Amino acid sequence: MAGSAGTPGTPRVLRAMNDRAALDLLLAHGPLTRTRIGKLTGLSKPTASQLLARLEAAGLVIATGTSEGRPGPNAQLYVVNPGAAYAAGLDVTPERILAAVADVTGRTVGEYALPTPGRRPAEPVVRQVTDALDGAVKEAGLARGDIHRLVIGTPGAFDPNTGRLRYASHLPGWHTPSLLDELAAALPMPVEYENDVNLVAIAEQRLGAAQGHDDFVLLWNEGGLGAALVLGGRLHRGWTGGAGEVGFLPVPGAPLVRQVTKANSGGYQELAGSQAIPKLARELGIRPVPGGPYAEAAAALVKQAAAHNEGPHRQLLKTYATGLATGLASLVSVLDPELVVLSGASLTAGGEPLRALVQAELEELAASRPRLVIGDVHEHPVLRGALESALAATRDEVFDTSR
Repeated sequence: MAGSAGTPGTPRVLRAMNDRAALDLLLAHGPLTRTRIGKLTGLSKPTASQLLARLEAAGLVIATGTSEGRPGPNAQLYVVNPGAAYAAGLDVTPERILAAVADVTGRTVGEYALPTPGRRPAEPVVRQVTDALDGAVKEAGLARGDIHRLVIGTPGAFDPNTGRLRYASHLPGWHTPSLLDELAAALPMPVEYENDVNLVAIAEQRLGAAQGHDDFVLLWNEGGLGAALVLGGRLHRGWTGGAGEVGFLPVPGAPLVRQVTKANSGGYQELAGSQAIPKLARELGIRPVPGGPYAEAAAALVKQAAAHNEGPHRQLLKTYATGLATGLASLVSVLDPELVVLSGASLTAGGEPLRALVQAELEELAASRPRLVIGDVHEHPVLRGALESALAATRDEVFDTSR
């Protein structure tokens, strides 16, 4: 007796597996001919033809031009239909919400920035989120109902046990107990929430410096100091979602901070966070020290120090590198990762001079010696990670032809 439609190994499931393999190849390689799809999947020409016809009928692929420059007649080219599905991502900080919409191929088709200044939000958070999303959706020429999935990135993390945001007391309006229920009621698509640094790690793993790596730590330093931990290819979030909140980590060389969540600070943040850089520059006699937000000032000072790399500028880099390596040594000793990715403006601004100094210091402070690299995803990495996360789940849903 034949198995049910959902039984592994049945023709329907095998067809769905071939369909997904072909769609993934089209996403990875761009336009492909039927013959090329057949060779890459190992399918016969008739089977590849049936596959493409099936995917065309389902609206998942479209024909686009013909191949040229080869002997013989030109062959029809196929691509994934960009309009088959859309996903959205939000990057939330105390100052603004960035929103973007991408089609199923990963191309960004709409973006919007909503300023949210002030300790007390002028509009409720639900209104802020929907306004930001609607701005990006409108720019994409779509409607809110066209979005299959939304991923929202915030500092801190929503505790899976309570549904409340933790480790982000500086994000006004996001701590009400009913917030997730209110957002679910206001938005027609599935919504997921992720820590902002975790999303940077997803972006680097899918698109950047961590491609091909299953065990790595991403250290982020911009508005705050944090880390993302990828173990066995998967994000490690911890029991309350707080894995990677390394800004609270007690470290040598910094005062011991008690009641860290109330102080919203800790030893590692004080030693090597962005706010430490302007103070260090003043102590070393570097002038002028930029004003404005400390994250921007820190990035400017680190970039200037890397460019000069001598005298007090060299000392700033070395002191900063020692502070960074002090906290990293604890992470490396516990996790033994293959790779450490340095990301966020206060790290990437230092480029190779800073990376080399941190690498050298870490090799003296830690038993294992992972390779350190600078992150490759520079333009809105949190938002890019949110889109990549939303797209992965959207593709799993839309590309499943076994249903």
